[in-house]
Amino acid sequence: MKLGIIGLPTSGKTTIFNALTGSERPTTASIPGRLELIQGIVDVPDERVDRLSAIFEPRKTIYAKITYIDIAGLDPEMGKKGLSGQLRNQIATMDALVHVVRAFDSATAPHPLGKVDPRRDLEMMESEMMLADLITVENRLARIEEGLKKGARGEERQRLFAEAELFEQLKEALEAGRPLRGLELSEEAQGLLRGFGLLTLKPQLILLNTDEAVDDVATVLGEAPPKTEWLAMQGQLEMEIAQLEPDEAALFLEEFGLAEPGRNRLIRASYELLGMQSFFTVGEDEVRAWTVRRGATAVEAAGVIHTDLARGFIRAEVIHYDDLIAAGSMAAARKAGKVRLEGKEYRVKDGDILHIRFSI
Repeated sequence: MKLGIIGLPTSGKTTIFNALTGSERPTTASIPGRLELIQGIVDVPDERVDRLSAIFEPRKTIYAKITYIDIAGLDPEMGKKGLSGQLRNQIATMDALVHVVRAFDSATAPHPLGKVDPRRDLEMMESEMMLADLITVENRLARIEEGLKKGARGEERQRLFAEAELFEQLKEALEAGRPLRGLELSEEAQGLLRGFGLLTLKPQLILLNTDEAVDDVATVLGEAPPKTEWLAMQGQLEMEIAQLEPDEAALFLEEFGLAEPGRNRLIRASYELLGMQSFFTVGEDEVRAWTVRRGATAVEAAGVIHTDLARGFIRAEVIHYDDLIAAGSMAAARKAGKVRLEGKEYRVKDGDILHIRFSI
């Protein structure tokens, strides 16, 4: 899973990145137009992994991973210029976007528009992204028309007509002020569009970066757009917590009345946005969490572990985490009949523990 962090200048994107990764990157505003991408790979906090590790005492304990990328230099007037090819190519690789919206005052970093107004900033950024997408769509339509005029024939001509129909649908939505993520598109259409780096086609997590607790983000930002998750986070406070040692961080959280770090909530919201879940493999060598889409089959999960396991899949030995914990050990769980064999089409559930039987 890879999510790009975007936002207007001084929105606090890098502060959020530091809160997620525990890094100490400078939080000064980037130069618009100077593209810079900083990657951070984060362990996904999961108490179930800790519990399984305590039971099996493996040589290695490996958490699921999620990647966040701080995209610096996004031009706030991209709607007039379109996206550079380099930026578009980078965004095309993202599974989703984390859109940071500023909701804090700062004497040292005044808002470039003079006044903090989260709803205005959100609408402004959405409009700019839609305009940037419109430029991409219109350019593609022009190339399709050029291809047809040059006399494309047979299957190539049919493909261009089908692509033109799809891009006309995108153009109609964008001209009406509707982000592309709200469209119902077939898997084939989504596959075709994957390489175009369309900003408003990506699932989006809108993160309200505030200096005080906010219980209901909708009261600040209004109604949530389609395929969008809301979240509020005290960015500066969370960055300070992330840079502390675990014991100190726990005391800090208790002092501020926080049940957990904000990064945990943001990671969970990222999973929810993308429809992902975790399953586990366990043993003396390794206890490990893996990420797979909700609804994935056992053979798909096997492929996440290793392609050979999917290719030679025979059966999946399955027990749910809750059943193992209730039994106390794998031996007791087997005796209680909680371990079962499932075939290729079994739908993996969040918290399943799998052992893949295979032969190649």
